[in-house]
Parts: sequence; structure tokens; C-alpha cells
Amino acid sequence: MKVPFRQKYSFGLGALGKDAVICFVGTFLSYYLTDVLYLAPAFVGSLFFGARIWDAINDPIMGMFIDNTRTRFGKFRIWLTIGTLLNAVAFILLFTNFGLTGTNLYIYIAVAYVVFGMTYTIMDVPYWSWLPNLTNDPEEREKVSVIPRIFASLAGLLVGTFGLQAVQSLGNGNEQTGFFIISILISIFFIITIGITVTNVPEKSTLNQEKGAKITLKKMIQVITKNDQLLAFIGLLLTFNLAIQILNGFMIYYFKYVVGNETFFSLFFFTIFAEMLGLMLFPKVSQLLSREKTYVVACGMPIIGMLLLFISGMYAPNNVVLVMGSGLILKFGSGLSLGVTTVAIADCIDYGELKFGTRNESIICSAQTFLMKLAQAVSGLLTGVGLSLVGYVPNVQQSASAITGIRVLTCIVPIIFVILSLAIYRKFYKLKGARLQQLSLDVQELHEKEQTKTENVEMPSEANVESGTLASESQ
Repeated sequence: MKVPFRQKYSFGLGALGKDAVICFVGTFLSYYLTDVLYLAPAFVGSLFFGARIWDAINDPIMGMFIDNTRTRFGKFRIWLTIGTLLNAVAFILLFTNFGLTGTNLYIYIAVAYVVFGMTYTIMDVPYWSWLPNLTNDPEEREKVSVIPRIFASLAGLLVGTFGLQAVQSLGNGNEQTGFFIISILISIFFIITIGITVTNVPEKSTLNQEKGAKITLKKMIQVITKNDQLLAFIGLLLTFNLAIQILNGFMIYYFKYVVGNETFFSLFFFTIFAEMLGLMLFPKVSQLLSREKTYVVACGMPIIGMLLLFISGMYAPNNVVLVMGSGLILKFGSGLSLGVTTVAIADCIDYGELKFGTRNESIICSAQTFLMKLAQAVSGLLTGVGLSLVGYVPNVQQSASAITGIRVLTCIVPIIFVILSLAIYRKFYKLKGARLQQLSLDVQELHEKEQTKTENVEMPSEANVESGTLASESQ
């Protein structure tokens, strides 16, 4: 089934707004807390870890709520709307300190960050759960799935490239004021883009779904733990996301203190357009190489990019060509990886439907957001604790050991996780090649049988119609 242009891009536009929020938090919150509010790095890392673990636990539960939702508006749209409004407010509050200091400030930031994460879950899980339902056609699904990822990468490009400059410009040199103002502007944009999504993308009513089909906590756990391909997907996505999140977490410190040129941070982030290019070319690359070989390339390029960044940082730290080149290679591979994993989650949903007899899109898609937050939790902890361990001190010249530590944490540690992701994909993930083609045929056959069954139930037989007519005439 082909998805109309208006629906595809209206859906994708929602990712531009919501990812502007999460990219801004992921890129700048650590800096805001340590270098603007002067909170202890170890506290920040511990907060990120604890809050993200809590959020990760919430995601499958949110998926269960969504799959059990019965409204005439469907089950995705209503939660997406509610979550967007709540998260927009929480985002602004996260960058508002109300003049608090000391213990009160630490408590406020901890509460604000936890609330932000929980409200983001309410919005993010239904958004990505909606995506696999836009079409059942495997080729069309590959084309449609990359669109919101491209918009998400565009959000990262804009936020990463212009975020610090916008903060400084809007705050007239006062970064605290700048962060507050930009949080308001991004929140307004966020609401508008999601509004376009929920207005232009149709969704079927869920009022007529069987009430006996409700998902219980026990069933939710079974859907996740008994789906062996979902578990393999969790492993490969978690390790790759850890690599990228760790890299992003240390990047601003790397360019500010190791390279000594803060403007390179924006230049490096600008290379995210290569991620968008990788996403756009993913369907063609996948057809040319196969999806399995595409993921090999997707993992190989970030490894090359991070090695180049590490070497250039030691021998030519101010060489803009090497910095940009490493970013372009890394981000193009990251774009291909996003393409592979986005369609893979839809394949895991199909596999689970054949295995359990129920589709459970929201529960399975919540595993994806669960992994993103778990990766953010570990990288956040590593950022805060790692900076403390290497002897980092804000806004001063760093020691030689601190510089070496930041280099290793920025480039070498992520490479290890990328290698692990590729190993898991090759050894444990089986939904590729001939097996994937057979899966698509089996799911299509299942849906055709269900459609025929539904039509037979809804259409009374001629005998029933005739007997009903005679009965009414006799009365």
C-alpha cells in the first residue's frame, strides 16, 4: 500500500519538532548543568543514569497503555497529543532555575529532569509505534521509515550547529537567559509540528477492538522476552546507540578543552547532513548491497570516522578538513544504521505477530525508545563520572591526564561498542535475506485471512437475509 505524499511528510515533520527537543537536551543539558549552573559533574552523571533507567522502565508500560487504548481517534494520536503538550512545558521548566541555589537547586533539577523524561515517553512511544502501521508493503516501508529519521537528523543538524550561538545571542552573553528563551521557542515549534502530524495523518478507530484482547503486564513481559529476534535487535541497537551517545556526550568537552577550538563543535555537528544523506540513500544502498551488507558498512564507517578524529586530534587538532572529514564518514554510516534499525523494528513486530498471534506495535516499539534512554543513561553516567575520574575542572585549562582521558572516552570507547553491535547483528539477528522475504509473505497471508474472516462476519449470508426479511414481513 502506497502512503500519500502529504501523510508521509506530515508524519515526518513531527520528528523535526520532537527531536529538536531531545537533541537539545542530549547535546547541551550536561554543559548547562556543569558550566552554567555549576552542578557537580558526578551528580549530573548519576542523575542522567538514574532518570534514564527509570524512563526506560516506563517505556514498555507506556506501550501497554497505548495497545490497550480504545477511542474513536485511535490509540496513537491521543497519546501523542497529550504527551506533546506536557513535555513542552517540562522542557521549559528544565531550563528554568527560579533563582535556586545549593541543595534546593540540586533537588529541583533532579525532579525536573525526571518529569521531562516521563512526559517525553508519553509522546515518543506512540509516535514511533504509529510508523509501522502506515504501510505493510516492505519496500514502501523502507521508503516511508527513513522520512521521520531524516527530519530527526535535520533537527540534530540545526540544534547542534546553531544551538550554542543561539543561546549566546538570545541571552546577550548571559547563557542562563539564553537557554531559557530558546527552550520556549523550541517548545512552540514542537507543538506546531506535532499538530501537523496529528491533523494530517489518519488513524483507524480502536473502539471496535475486542475488549478481551487487552494486554496485561505478564503478556507485555512475554511479548518482549519470548521474541528472540527482538532480543537480538535490542542488543545490536543498544550497543550502537551507546557508541553514538557516548561520542555526543563528550563532544563539546573534546572540542572546547582538548582541541581548544569551541567553534569546531558546531562544524562537526554540521556534518549531520551526511546522516540525512545516508538515510535518503539507504533504500537504494540496501537494494544494491542487501540489508545485511549495508549494516556492515553502517558500522565500519563510524569506526573509521572516530579513528580519524582521534588521530587528527593528536597530530593536527586544528585541521578543519580532518575534523569535517571524520564527521562526514561517521555520520553517513550512522544514517545507514538508522535506516536498517528503523525497518528492523517493523520486522520484529511482524515476527512477533506470527509468533504470538497479536501485533503489539506499541510494546515492541517501546523497546526502541527504551534502548535510546538506556543508552543515554549509561552515556550520561559515563560522561559525569568519567569527567570526574580524569580530573576535569570546568572553565580552566585541563591537565594532561584529563585531556588524554577525554580523548579516549570520546573516540576509543565508542568504537568498542560499534564492533559489539556488528557482532550481534551478524551472529544473532536472523530476519534478513530469504528469511525476511518469507516473513513478509507469511504476514501478508495472515492479514488476508483475517480480512476475509472479518468480511464474512460483517456480511450476512443470503439465507440469513432472506429469513430476516420473511420474519419482518410476517410481523
